[in-house]
Amino acid sequence: MKTEKKLSAFVAGENGTVKSVASEGRLRRRLFDMGITPGAEIAMRKVAPLGDPIEVNVRGYELTLRKSEAECVVMSVETAD
Repeated sequence: MKTEKKLSAFVAGENGTVKSVASEGRLRRRLFDMGITPGAEIAMRKVAPLGDPIEVNVRGYELTLRKSEAECVVMSVETAD
């Protein structure tokens, strides 16, 4: 079963597919330029000790995002029932 979850709520080792990017203007463009587009697979790699920033793997490369940026990314996650 698939559920929705924000990328900022992911824990290390979790992965999912980008469902939408809930921001506008510069931030939306910046996320799209980094490869965070609907349909992209993202795997959470690491979370900094204080929770910000986070490191993800998207489209074959490592990307570091601020927690506030990750808050705008709505993910589709496969859950086991």
